[in-house]
Amino acid sequence: MSSLVRARPAAASVAARAYGGSSASVPFSSSSSSSVAPARSAAAATAAFGNARILHGSTSCSCTLSTMASHPDPASSYGALHSRFGCARSASSSSSSSSPPSSPLSVLESAARDRRRLLSTAPAPASSAADESTTGKDDDENDDNDSDKESPVQASATVVKQQRLSKVPISEVLNAKHTLRWVEPVISQNANIKEAISVAIERGLSGMMVVDRESTTSTTLGRGKVVGMTTSRDLLRVMDAGFKEGKTANELVEKTVRELMTPLSQVIYARPDETIGTCRTIMAKLGVKCLPILSHGRVEGLITARDISEYHLEAKEGASARGGKKNYLKHVSERVGLSVNTSMADPPAYLQTQLAMESNPLFINVGIAEMPHPFKTPENCGMNARDHGPRDHSSDPDLSEDAYFVCEVDLPDDTSGTEGQVFKHITYMGVADGVGSWREYGVDPRDFSHRLMEECENKLKEESAKAKDDPTSHRIIAPAEVLAKAYERVKEANIIGSSTACVALFDNVRHQLHFSNLGDSGIIVLRHIDSDVAGSLKRDRTTPREDRKSDLRVAFVSQQQLRSFNHPYQFGWTGEELKDDESSFKTAADSCNTSIHIRRGDIIIMATDGLFDNVDIDDIAKIALKWEQKNGFIRGGDIAAREKRWSMGNSMSVQSCETLPELARSLCEKARENSLDSSMDSPFAILAKENDIMWSGGMPDDCTVVALHCVGRRSDDILNRVNS
Repeated sequence: MSSLVRARPAAASVAARAYGGSSASVPFSSSSSSSVAPARSAAAATAAFGNARILHGSTSCSCTLSTMASHPDPASSYGALHSRFGCARSASSSSSSSSPPSSPLSVLESAARDRRRLLSTAPAPASSAADESTTGKDDDENDDNDSDKESPVQASATVVKQQRLSKVPISEVLNAKHTLRWVEPVISQNANIKEAISVAIERGLSGMMVVDRESTTSTTLGRGKVVGMTTSRDLLRVMDAGFKEGKTANELVEKTVRELMTPLSQVIYARPDETIGTCRTIMAKLGVKCLPILSHGRVEGLITARDISEYHLEAKEGASARGGKKNYLKHVSERVGLSVNTSMADPPAYLQTQLAMESNPLFINVGIAEMPHPFKTPENCGMNARDHGPRDHSSDPDLSEDAYFVCEVDLPDDTSGTEGQVFKHITYMGVADGVGSWREYGVDPRDFSHRLMEECENKLKEESAKAKDDPTSHRIIAPAEVLAKAYERVKEANIIGSSTACVALFDNVRHQLHFSNLGDSGIIVLRHIDSDVAGSLKRDRTTPREDRKSDLRVAFVSQQQLRSFNHPYQFGWTGEELKDDESSFKTAADSCNTSIHIRRGDIIIMATDGLFDNVDIDDIAKIALKWEQKNGFIRGGDIAAREKRWSMGNSMSVQSCETLPELARSLCEKARENSLDSSMDSPFAILAKENDIMWSGGMPDDCTVVALHCVGRRSDDILNRVNS
């Protein structure tokens, strides 16, 4: 893009008379096809503009055009201008490299024509008040070749800035993608997986909208009604699950797409006017690789991370950025082909100790604490202290509408390669938060949440007992499946009410935490990270290294599902099935399912919203650190000393098991304290204000915390007594 200079009106008129151009703002361009006398060009340009503010690319500089007057030769003047201001030829009108340079005035004439053409399609910017007050005597002032000194004839510059990539509307990326190559990203819901794989590969698609060809509307134009979405990840997931169940490849590829697609209620989408930055943030936070662009009820196309990267490349280097000999030699030739002796590098030194421990199973200790709403009584629940009266704050956990379970079972390892004969010790845990508004309809909110957790535990115990009788017919049950079975049993028992829920399992062999969450309960993982070797994203960049007491960081925070502010999605039952897609009631299939790699020493906090609404995540980390330091699990943030203790066989599992309830209780007490403080900005209050709701202080509520600590030995291992 040409550099633009906006001159004062009087000065611009002189320039116009000098070369017959317009008195409008004049852009400099390095392209021209005409030639004018050098004396006239240099003098006119100098007299007209004096000192001008020029923006070239993203760099603004103050310059004097009298430099050209000091060169008798027009080519030299033009060369001096280029060497001084870094002007480049316009990509659209540059001549060949062998052609002689144009004179400076011809540059101005060509630029003026370009400017007039631009003005014909866009309104000219209004002049400032300073422009209008400029007198003609300023036109006669000359400058002294000092580029750092600005004369009174200072141009009022209209700056054309390059737009940041993150601010570009995502519709621009979609248009660029469709211009380059148009393919229809759809698949029929009746197509099988084999056909879906072929379509994805042939069309180069990472995702496809699933349509019902038999159901059309006035807006579908015969293409079918969108009923869901599927991605390449979905195809791989259904194949993997099928293989684990013992199905053959031929059986799996005959499944229909509608069996594996993501339903409309769970599809994450973007709008055309949203920016690239917003879309990248959504994709990163939610872990999606493909975003449909929805406009007025129609899917305009799909955007992937690759599409955004290609758009950035072309915006930076031009349309030929991905092809041609020059690009191949510059970017590809030295990076293609691996040697036959290529091997994988060893893990970094700071990870070797941790990885050596991963060959052994890990175990978790569990500590639980629960606290009811401070204004709750057996009869009702007050909204505030005035409703509650002069009584003490409630402390009876039986009054809490929250519920939890922890269950340890032995289930066959379906991936051990020994046909299910190897049993794994699995720990399941879960929390549920009953919806208190059911009290207004004469329903006890505790019934649904407590029964849901009970049925989760019952299902796991039943599966464990059956697996001992017939190991080959049973396998590890996913948390979402546990929730689904328990939910069905609660409905069969006709338990009226609703509840959010989060259920997780810890795989001690693979060191994985798998969980399924629906609503605003959740999980966070705290981990000590060595700031001396960790990536910059994991460093504490606000506290100086010498002042830092610990490197305990929040390694993971689970995703919540909310219909609106303070209105989470939930499991529920009214006595009959609700057909409304907009209902707050969802199923286990709608929950967020995630797996996290867990390391020895990690602290995992599973809790209801009574904790997360009142205690900031960073404050949770501080309370956890205080617990660690008090009990000697880590001293002064010395990670190396802790790993040395582990290598000597001292896991401190017994002390962890005995003191972990203290951590859970400390978190509940902090949540209670903050919920009663009307002067603080709690996480709930901050979110309320962001949603235009005036709220100050905490949010009184039931609070249940399940604290987990990852250790190297079971707490009942006799070696713990020997090495402690």
